[in-house]
Amino acid sequence: MNTQFEWREEFNLGVDEIDKEHQRLFKIINKIFAICEEDKNSQWACQESIKFFKSHAMKHFADEEEYMASIGYEGLEQHRRIHQGFREYTLPALERELEQSGYSEETVDHFLGVCAGWLIGHTLTEDLSIVGKRRRRWENLLPGEELASMKDLIIQLVFDMFRLESQLVSNVYSGEKFGNGVYYRLIYGKGQEAERLEVIMVFEESLLVNTVGRAMGLQTNKLDAMLIHAARYTAQQFAGRVTEQLPDFEGYELKEENLLSFEQFQKIFQREKMQASLLFDTGEGYFAYCVIAPHLLESGVAAPIQAENALSEVEKYLNQREEAEVLEEENRRLKILVVDDSQTIRQGMKNLLEPDYEVALAESGVAAIRTITLNKPDLVLLDYEMPVCDGGQTLEMLRSEQSFANIPVIFLTGQSDPGVVKSLLALRPAGYLLKYLKPQEIKKKIDAFFSNIQAAAKA
Repeated sequence: MNTQFEWREEFNLGVDEIDKEHQRLFKIINKIFAICEEDKNSQWACQESIKFFKSHAMKHFADEEEYMASIGYEGLEQHRRIHQGFREYTLPALERELEQSGYSEETVDHFLGVCAGWLIGHTLTEDLSIVGKRRRRWENLLPGEELASMKDLIIQLVFDMFRLESQLVSNVYSGEKFGNGVYYRLIYGKGQEAERLEVIMVFEESLLVNTVGRAMGLQTNKLDAMLIHAARYTAQQFAGRVTEQLPDFEGYELKEENLLSFEQFQKIFQREKMQASLLFDTGEGYFAYCVIAPHLLESGVAAPIQAENALSEVEKYLNQREEAEVLEEENRRLKILVVDDSQTIRQGMKNLLEPDYEVALAESGVAAIRTITLNKPDLVLLDYEMPVCDGGQTLEMLRSEQSFANIPVIFLTGQSDPGVVKSLLALRPAGYLLKYLKPQEIKKKIDAFFSNIQAAAKA
């Protein structure tokens, strides 16, 4: 496999002690890859190597936090909690997977790929904010204990109300679109005080149909007015049970509710800083629970739903939603996901393709899986020579998941050597593109690929 985790200049913060620790972690991951590659049958070697990485990662977190404290970095507590989320949620889940599989080659690769992807992503976002190179995204989160309580409470409520075993996917959900969603906003106030609390719940449409709809005995796979009304009141009860059991939310009463479009939800998400932003997988669909606490709100995002206008507002919402879906389908552009560790390549492909296609970007195989899970593309353009989790491994992961197995994948490669081409074609992709081709040649080949698919579908 010869996987190498490559240090790049853009990872440097400009703080020697942190940059050296990041580079050390990169080297450790490379060493583990080499050990596991040389001795695939030694579970003990992999176990010990992973323990070694984990202990160094924990030490790095502690050292980084110590440095932030020494310079009086105001985002220390939030940064510490992001580290804590990785320690308490991501690592334990990966370790359970390793143990259950007996440290299989696939799960070891998965462990290292996720850890590497997390390290890159965190280095390029929150770590760079330490030195002012990035705006901190998560700087006003609820206290860690309260966030953990909210997570546990939501998981329990989902089980109590719907008998679904849900799992936390992310404790810093970034507002990505997942399938057809319903975006429901609740605004709470406390007596005559100006303080306000906003809760936004995002439901994948299938989740509402398979829970609230099933409980109502509805024989439909489509949202209608009755299901929306039922979902509204179910969501109110759900949010009410969350707020009444968390001390900081005591005394708040529901003042306003809105049904939002994805665009309205995005405007709020981009404008505000969330105090909680949790994404769950219920097994029947995704569910996000987002909180903006009190004074950060602006009113007037959408029409308030009140007793006298509830029927008309829901009807209007469904009509607008239906019109938007029809318009979206009529104007639907084919979706392409570009996966490449080079930001230059990603942005170049986006600029080339965006006039005619809906383009999403991912910087690694791990990020690609997450993006595909949330918004399935019509084609994946996949860099074959990525470090850590390369194109071949990413393609194997896609094919191992039944719902992703038929997504066409075209490899991007900078090598035209016959041996390399033969090895990548052995993986049976939908094709390959050489990166050094002129942009218009690449665009022409992608257009032709889709034209051939559409012609075959009509035949």
